Formats: sequence, C-alpha cells, structure tokens
Amino acid sequence: MQQGFVLRLIQRAAFVRPEEMGAVLWSFVYFFLLLSGYYLIRPLRDAMGIAGGEKALPWLFSATFVAMLCAVPLYGALVTRLSRRRLVPFVYRFFAANLLLFFALVMLGVPRPLIGRVFFVWTSVYNLFIVSVLWSFLVDVFTSEQGKRLFGVIAAGGSAGAIAGPLVTAAVSQRLGQTHLFWLLVLSALTLEACVFCARKAELHAGSRRESHARASSDKPVGGSLFAGVRLVASSPYLAGIALVMLLLTTMNTFLYLQKTDLVRRAAQGSAAQTALFAWNDTAVSVLSATLSFFLTGRLMTRLGLAAALAVLPVLSGLGFSALALYPSLAVVAVVEGLRRAAQYAIERPAREVLYTVLPREAKYKAKSFIDTVVFRGGDAASAWAHAGLIALGLSFSSISLVAAPLAGLWLGVALFLARREKVMAGEVTPEAAPASPEALPSAKAPPA
Repeated sequence: MQQGFVLRLIQRAAFVRPEEMGAVLWSFVYFFLLLSGYYLIRPLRDAMGIAGGEKALPWLFSATFVAMLCAVPLYGALVTRLSRRRLVPFVYRFFAANLLLFFALVMLGVPRPLIGRVFFVWTSVYNLFIVSVLWSFLVDVFTSEQGKRLFGVIAAGGSAGAIAGPLVTAAVSQRLGQTHLFWLLVLSALTLEACVFCARKAELHAGSRRESHARASSDKPVGGSLFAGVRLVASSPYLAGIALVMLLLTTMNTFLYLQKTDLVRRAAQGSAAQTALFAWNDTAVSVLSATLSFFLTGRLMTRLGLAAALAVLPVLSGLGFSALALYPSLAVVAVVEGLRRAAQYAIERPAREVLYTVLPREAKYKAKSFIDTVVFRGGDAASAWAHAGLIALGLSFSSISLVAAPLAGLWLGVALFLARREKVMAGEVTPEAAPASPEALPSAKAPPA
C-alpha cells in the first residue's frame, strides 16, 4: 500500500503516466548513480585545480579543450560502429577503468601535483562525456512530448545523486583527511558499472511501449562519418543556436567559477578545508535543484511552454551579474552561483535536452556530443583566457561582471528562437504559424527515434 502511494505521488507530482513509470524510475536511478559517482570526486578535482592558484586555471582549461578535441573523434567512431545497447556499457566501463588507474597511480606514490593536474583535465572531460551519453540515451528513448513532462523528474535523480556524493566526500575529508579521499575513486568506478545495469533496464521498459521500433534503434549503430557532429552543427541554424547557447552558458559559468575559486582560496586555508567547502556548496545547490526538478520543471514546460523554461537561466544570469557588479563578495558569488547552478541543472538542462528530441539519431549522438563537449570546453578555455586578459588590463571583478551581464540578453533571444523552432519541428504548430526563422535541419522533421 505504501509503495502504491509513493507511485501515485510520483505520477501526480511529475505527470508520469502508469505505462511510463518503469522507464522513468530506472532513468531516475541511472542519473542518481551517475552524478553521485561524479560528485564523489568533483570536490577533489576542484581542490587540486586551485592548488596552483587561479592563474593556473586558464592553462588547465586549455589543456582540457585540447583533450576534448582528441576525444570527440574517438567517440564519433564509437557511435558510428556501436549500437546504443553496446555504446553505453563501453563508454562507462572505459571511464571506470580510468578511475581505477588513477587510484593505482596514487597508491604507487606518483607525485600528487602531477596527478592533480592530469586528474583535473581528465575529470573535466569525463564528466561531460558521461552526462552527454546519458542525455543522448534519454532523447533517443523518449519523445518531445514525453521529454517536456518527464525530463524534469529524471533530472531530479541526478540532483539527488549530486546531494549524496558531496555529503560522502565532505564527511571523508573532515574525518579522515585528504589522503583517504582517493578511495572514493574506486567507489565512483563502481557506480558507473551500476549505471550500465540501470540503462539496460530503462531501455527494456521504454522498449515495451514501442517494442519493434525501440528494439530496432537499440540494436542498430548510428552510422555516418566520424566528424558528422561538426558538419551538422555548421549546416543547421537550429544546432548552431544550441551551440551558441552553450557558449554563453559556459562563459558565464567560467567567469563565476574563477571568481569563486579566488575567494575560496583566500577564505579556506588547507586542501581538506577547501575540499569540504566545495562539497557543502555542491550539496546546497543540489538540494534546491532536486526540489525544482521534481515539482516545478515538468509543470513549467507543459503549462508555460519550453520558451519559459529556456528563459529562466539567462534572465537569472543577467540579474546575478548585475548584483555582482554592485557587491563583489564571496557571499554574493555563492548565492548567484548557487541559484544559477540550481536553475541550470533543474530547468535549463532538461529544457535544452528537449530541443534534441525532434532531431535525427545522428544529430542526437554526434552533434549533441560535439556541442556538449568541444563547444562547452572550448567556451571554458576561451572565457578563462578572456577573464585573465580582463584582469591583466586592470579590470576588477565588478567591471568584469558588467561585461558579462549584457550577454544574457543575447542568450535570451537565441533561447526564444530555439523554442519556437522546436514547436514547429515537433509538429505542435505549423511553420506558417511560427515567426519567421532560418531553415532548420532538412531531416529534422522526421519522427524522433
């Protein structure tokens, strides 16, 4: 009886239909395990990243971008040759092996500064790929209409995982010290193997609703060329718009991250203290994100539309950077970054992923992975150097915030354009009823896989 009550509560709170419950619950657990495993090690990455001071971060971001440029063609080759059913296990088990290798290097006594720099770059590549693979899986399994209802509650699983991970890391860093944190690498690797199991279960439950088509797409490789993602983004105003949104998002994220990093380094002395501070900050963000994801995101997208959901973060960013221009302090940075990250994970990310549900499978995997990784980390590197250049010119944090704030207006305009195009491509309105806009992908009107 209690289990039935919980299921009814989920159905009412998140607009989940009874036949969708299995796929949604397994996807929820999948996302929970994925982000809990990542957030076990994220504070460790951040503490290692600031060990050399904020001046070293642009170099680390640039190294990450170069690593991403090397990784994307390799991922494209995998997508070309492997079916969805084989792709997810291969990617996650590869990264799990990497985590175990880092643990072995630490145990063998390899110098920590060297491991720290490599681990920062590797983790920055790793986290984007594992989450991009998850969302590619979800947009391939669910339709546009389902995504608007269900992606919020599924994202709440990720937020819940992002709560669990930092809590474990903070407890270990405070009670056992920095040395024992590296055992979390082993635990993080185990969560990836559990994600493989959950993805398979979610696929089976989703396939039971659309048996023949789902099974065919699951067993069939995407095909195409290794660099199709670049070509698709370059030839489609719709995908180029998503890429521009990603650039603006990561620029503002990086500006805030660099400011927070400098202030935290001054306020918290010692690597363990810095790790704990980053972990508790992650926990606070994730609690808010989980609440918004579960109770608000689906309602926002179904009742007010995709445009409203996509508009939340640029509006919040403009207001946040304006506040930072007036009051550049650790408290204000923490509040602004916390609210932005919660809105990004709970509202903006699920809404942005809905944009991909109307695209062909090749775009869902290759163009999406290119945007999620190369464009994202390229924006990281470019904005980190831009921030360093502005500092070198003598600009203060307040002045840099004034530079960043107007970018939110451009972001908002592009987001509204994308929301209008998605409605047309999903068949919700006719092209004549939508405002004039550039032509999208010629094949984008094909029904989603």
